[in-house]
Amino acid sequence: MATISLSHGSTSLHHPDNRSVVEKIGRLIQVHKDGYVERPPIVPHATCMVPSRLHVEATDVMINKFTNLWVRVYAPTNQHVSSKLSLIVYFHGGGFCVGSASWACYHDFLINLSRVASCVVVSVNYRLAPENRLPAAYDDGFNVIMWLKQESMKGMVNELKWCDYSRLYLAGDSAGANIAHHVASRLVSRPVMLPKGIILFQPFFGGELRTVSEKHSTQTINSALTLAASDTYWRLALPVGSTRDHPWCNPLAKGAPRLSGMRLFKTLVCVAELDILRDRNLEFTRVLASVGAPVQSIIYKDVGHAFQVLHNYPMAQTRTHEMMTHVKAFINH
Repeated sequence: MATISLSHGSTSLHHPDNRSVVEKIGRLIQVHKDGYVERPPIVPHATCMVPSRLHVEATDVMINKFTNLWVRVYAPTNQHVSSKLSLIVYFHGGGFCVGSASWACYHDFLINLSRVASCVVVSVNYRLAPENRLPAAYDDGFNVIMWLKQESMKGMVNELKWCDYSRLYLAGDSAGANIAHHVASRLVSRPVMLPKGIILFQPFFGGELRTVSEKHSTQTINSALTLAASDTYWRLALPVGSTRDHPWCNPLAKGAPRLSGMRLFKTLVCVAELDILRDRNLEFTRVLASVGAPVQSIIYKDVGHAFQVLHNYPMAQTRTHEMMTHVKAFINH
């Protein structure tokens, strides 16, 4: 197997001229005017090792060594059922610019999702912006589905032998939910493998016109997403010169592809009450329902953006358990 890099060019080395920074989001990423990108390693990475007491096994699989496209596959080990398990392809968040399938917070979250929801999870390590602007992440997501189609016939990955490929779901949080939506949209016209459903945790959409929650939601100091950070992520991720009404950012914008194709899938939208994206997520749900798509939304009280991976609110663990229970019901209905 080819060597898998557990980072996206993250470095602790500093650019010789800090005055050249043109874009910055907290301590997560700095972009210099010469194109140099710094991602300080402030979030720990984890190998694919899983404690035996959790009854989940995981393995890393390289798909394309040239683009460093790889996946981490999770499967429960204590299944005593004759039927196979649902398969969730999961895209991590991070505004398209930071994050990894090997980030410890995602590793822990997806171990628990696999265990609680009794499903196989394929966590995707896709290319990041600004080095690889959209649609690179969408292309990587689609290529993972192509790989799964081949894997369904070859059966080379042991952990995937547990899954039922006809019960495929695309999922993700924040930017990862955006990727899940756009990969699903692409599969409508190129049905390599049609998912049975889409699971969107606080999907990262935007638009030039601000929503009420974007304008008026007060974000705490430990918030995972502020309006300023959201705007910066979009400037770094979209094609140069695009506005936030680009269809990849705003699927409801004038001129965006019609959402009627989403009637092929059932969709679960998980909304955080304190998230600046709350109103945008609810409007997306409403429009999906208006075109006849089978969609449901659930609002999780007293928590904000990415609560399920960052546990940055007092009620985060309780709401995360509730959300996993809802996901289990959704994929087994």
